[in-house]
Amino acid sequence: MTRWRGVVVGIVAACFALAADPRAYLKLGADVNGSVVALKWADQPVRYFVANRDAAGVTAVDVQRLAADAFATWAAVPHATVSSEFAGFVDAPPVSDDGVSVIGFTALAGAPFTLASTSFTVDDGTGALREADIAVNTSFDWSTAPGGDAAHYDLGFALLHGIGHLYGLGHSGLVETELTTEGRRRVLAKDAVMFPIAFPPGAVSDRTLDADDAAGLADLYPATGERRVLGSITGRVTRDGAGIFGAHVTAFNPSTGSIVGSFTLSNDGTFVISGLEPGLYVVRAEPLDDEDLASFFDDTSAVDIDFQPAFAPHLVAVPAGGSSARLDIRVTRK
Repeated sequence: MTRWRGVVVGIVAACFALAADPRAYLKLGADVNGSVVALKWADQPVRYFVANRDAAGVTAVDVQRLAADAFATWAAVPHATVSSEFAGFVDAPPVSDDGVSVIGFTALAGAPFTLASTSFTVDDGTGALREADIAVNTSFDWSTAPGGDAAHYDLGFALLHGIGHLYGLGHSGLVETELTTEGRRRVLAKDAVMFPIAFPPGAVSDRTLDADDAAGLADLYPATGERRVLGSITGRVTRDGAGIFGAHVTAFNPSTGSIVGSFTLSNDGTFVISGLEPGLYVVRAEPLDDEDLASFFDDTSAVDIDFQPAFAPHLVAVPAGGSSARLDIRVTRK
């Protein structure tokens, strides 16, 4: 077994995510016998415990209740099959390497901008997840109020995001941010719970999942027969004939208003956006030049951001149970 720290939710930045195969969403990955495989649970339901620790104004019972709500929200995603089981309260902290998945409060020393962290134990032979702990940082003030609290961060969002990581999802790039006077980034709008930067204290809009979140889960854990229902878009992002690594590619459905993102995760610029409802899509490639690259990739040196955003030259048709015609998005240097 290998123990390693996965992804965190940060006010300013997140830790890292390993890019797996070039499919929909950014998934967490592990190297198994020289090949990168997507991290996921081989067996379900996922059994989890809650640490018997309170924080200021929030009890362990509150954590259990909101965690159950968050698991139920993920379980309700159409076209996906995931399940969970609450196994009880434990005195163990949520970051111990004990083979038990624990969710709860702890102090995250040395992480002043980290709201919560998800860490994993992985089977070296298969890449299957064996344990996932979600540590919620007691350095911050938390709220469970249905309408939010202007002075506290929303615990429901933190758990919903953390459980997305627990299932193997990485970070989404569907967001609009701005730089603050301190050189940090503030979220203005986002289209995915799995974006690595949280809304300010008091916000409760991230208690529901978006199309990007749902597509990622359906890609990792497709319900029986759903591969025949959903479709995908495949293609390349190139500049002067060469592939672009690390481009952010989005598919927007004008009929439904949904948007799903992916990344080019190979040197030839190949991308695949899976988990799409059949229909016509506007496809766009853009650089990750206004994000913290370390929130998305463990090695940022190969990520290319020296290009102008560009649209596909035509609407892209996604068939049920199949892929679009291979798409070529050509970009130019800035």
